[in-house]
Amino acid sequence: MLNIDWYIQFKNKAGKSFQLALMAECEIISSVDNLADTATIVLPEAVMNAPLNFENKIARGTEVVIKMGYDNKLETEFTGFIQDITNNDSSLKILCEDALFLFRVGVPDVELKPTTVTKVAQYIVDNIDSSFKVNCNYEVNYEKFTIHQATGYDVLKKLQEETKADIYFDTENKVLHIHPPYVEKGGEVFYSMQKNIENSSLEFNNKLDAKVEVIVESTDVKGNVKQVSAGTTGGNRVTLKVGAMDEASMKRIANNEVIRQSAAGYEGSFDTWLIPMCKPTFSARIKDEDYPEKTAWYFVTGVTTSLSEAGGRRTITPGIKLS
Repeated sequence: MLNIDWYIQFKNKAGKSFQLALMAECEIISSVDNLADTATIVLPEAVMNAPLNFENKIARGTEVVIKMGYDNKLETEFTGFIQDITNNDSSLKILCEDALFLFRVGVPDVELKPTTVTKVAQYIVDNIDSSFKVNCNYEVNYEKFTIHQATGYDVLKKLQEETKADIYFDTENKVLHIHPPYVEKGGEVFYSMQKNIENSSLEFNNKLDAKVEVIVESTDVKGNVKQVSAGTTGGNRVTLKVGAMDEASMKRIANNEVIRQSAAGYEGSFDTWLIPMCKPTFSARIKDEDYPEKTAWYFVTGVTTSLSEAGGRRTITPGIKLS
């Protein structure tokens, strides 16, 4: 029988550290589709009729580290900052966000031309927190990229929407990651429907009949509209509008979107335990002895990790079939 363990530490702006001694529940949501990982820590509002008072110790911007595991073997599940503290239904909720919290501030207006996704990201980092590094292997070239009255978050959101890149922070190691969809490999994990998957809503979709045509449309610096396409002509049409890019970059985005729309994979999610560790970008080998043809590697797009009196649980959302 494994015993649940957890550790939550706060470090305020004065440099003082506090360890949380009690907790009702904690939930961490992480996904390649979201720019930020978030965590919600729920505390009872009062213990033995004495109100809990954190306002004089922790506040917005306080650093947070959350670890979970079994029998004193803990893994770091979340590193970030307090975004807000609320009182609801006789409980205190501490809402946290990863390093994106630091990038919700304005950056100087600029017109970059020509430029790349890497250079735009580096500009954001240089003007907000130069201690972060940019890890980008997505070759998208802009003829022009304009930043006007925008925050770092606004710019990263625009890059994500236009390029469909996986954009996320490694807060602990201070790295901003930007990668093509499904390319980055964070680790490997193994699951079995008969052994370590408790509940499942997975449905396999081989998409044999999926026909998709992706049109990427861009207006260049001279005002001319250009288009590139990928996929199957006459298929379900998806149109993406992007900034002023070269055609090679537009084609790259179109090809990636065809894969997203038409690749075989699982839809839904499944529940498992805190072990093994799993995060978005991991490759998960999912085995089902009843349907051996479905056994394969899948890209993990999202993970929700929760801890409460009921125990620890990970809800895994797999994506496309890798092999």
